[in-house]
This record gives sequence, C-alpha cells and structure tokens, in this order.
Amino acid sequence: MSLSIIGHNLEVTPALRDYVANKLGRINRHFDSIISTHVILFKKPVQHTAEVTLRVAGKDLHCSVTADSMYAAIDLLADKLHRQVVKTKAKAYRHPHTALKRLDQPAVAL
Repeated sequence: MSLSIIGHNLEVTPALRDYVANKLGRINRHFDSIISTHVILFKKPVQHTAEVTLRVAGKDLHCSVTADSMYAAIDLLADKLHRQVVKTKAKAYRHPHTALKRLDQPAVAL
C-alpha cells in the first residue's frame, strides 16, 4: 500500500505522519488489495479537516471529517473509513460467483 500525506496550511511532522500511518494501518487487516491511500490534512483558523481517498481493486472510497483538533479528526476519519471498508467488503462477499475456469462445463463460444 502506498501512503501519501499532504498538508494544506499545515506542516506534516513525522509524528503526525506516523499517527496517520498507524491509524490507517488497521484497514490493511480487512483488504489485501489496497492500491493506494491519499490523505489530505487541512488547517483552518477554527477547525481541522482530514480527507482520505482509498483505492481498492474495483472501487474508490472517500471520507472527510472535520474536528477541533487534527488528532481528533484523524481518529474520526479512521473510524469512518473502517466502517466503509467493512461495508464494502460485506457487499463484495454477499454475491459470490464461480470463476469460469472452475466450471465443469467448457465455455461455449458464440
């Protein structure tokens, strides 16, 4: 998984980078096929916003959260993204299909 973290009106410190990496590391337990993760951290005079775009095979997940502190925004973002990942994974496994190469009958050409 490639992780990119960008800060707008905010310097992304190593501590902040490690905190984001640890919080989003939980997502790897659910999906093995994560292509990339793109995190944008915004600082406004009164509020902090964290956004993430998670690219998974066949789907892009996007979350945005605003809170009073950056660490609170990252915590809420990780929880929200976790719920989206679990929901997406449940939808994918709800409709299982058999691959064509696993069928007993040969495929018929049209």
